[in-house]
Amino acid sequence: MPVKAELDAIDWKILKELQDDGRMTNVELARRVGISAPPCLRRVKRLETAGIIHGYRALLNAPALGLDVVAFCLIGLHRQSDAELKAFAESARNWPLVREAWMVSGDSDFLLHCVAPDLGVFQNFVIEELTAAPNVDTVRTALTIRQIKDDGLVAIE
Repeated sequence: MPVKAELDAIDWKILKELQDDGRMTNVELARRVGISAPPCLRRVKRLETAGIIHGYRALLNAPALGLDVVAFCLIGLHRQSDAELKAFAESARNWPLVREAWMVSGDSDFLLHCVAPDLGVFQNFVIEELTAAPNVDTVRTALTIRQIKDDGLVAIE
């Protein structure tokens, strides 16, 4: 797989360490990747400026916050014109229960990752928001049973 950015072994180590623990100090990060703190900070800033690192966030425990339902929704639209795809994407951005949304190929047009406090709230969202949204043809849902893996989005050797 060709890499679009010019990254050396230290850059890859930095990315792996930050993906595993984005809260560590620069001094700790530098220690883990085997360089001193000033060049480590310069490298992180360069990776941020280049858009390779595009943000930091806390990962929250949804069940501990009373959000017990995680589901995925596959959405098919009647029409797939650019305007219709953009309109649905904008709707997805505005639904608080939708935590991630992907435009996909195949039998569906969008995949939505949804998190809700309970089944009733999720069902109301599906019936009152998703199926009622303009241009929506099909909505297929999959309730999750248990998460079995939660790694960062990028596999780094």
